[in-house]
Amino acid sequence: MILTQILQPKSIKAPLVSTNKEDAIEELINVLADNGYLSDRGSAFEAVLAREQTRSTGIGSGIAIPHGKSTAAKELVMAIGIAKEPIEFESIDNKPVGIIILLVSPPDHTGPHIQALARISRLMLDATFKSQLEKAASPEEVYDLISTKETE
Repeated sequence: MILTQILQPKSIKAPLVSTNKEDAIEELINVLADNGYLSDRGSAFEAVLAREQTRSTGIGSGIAIPHGKSTAAKELVMAIGIAKEPIEFESIDNKPVGIIILLVSPPDHTGPHIQALARISRLMLDATFKSQLEKAASPEEVYDLISTKETE
């Protein structure tokens, strides 16, 4: 899976305005809804929060991948937020996060959802790339970094 097939520059928030976990998730849900990718921001937000309550999606190393399944999404959609200051996310390593990658998919689209999670995880293993992403100051810069990385 190529992430730029599901990510658009208008679905990137760099920098995020939010300073806490729930607000950051809501901010990214709003970005998707405002751009027509979600039919119901409330149900998408609730789906992501429900998943978050089962176990934090703060995967460590300053990265969180909140995700959920909701009928508000017709297909897998993605938003990325880069925090100005790291946000407490109850991560597995107890460290705050600077990169938040939100995924919302329809309940019956498990395959693409899992593929996207795996692709994101692989990309974030590259410490240089992750550092560049954390420092990105605009949505275009984030998108260009991901686009370039995926063509390597």
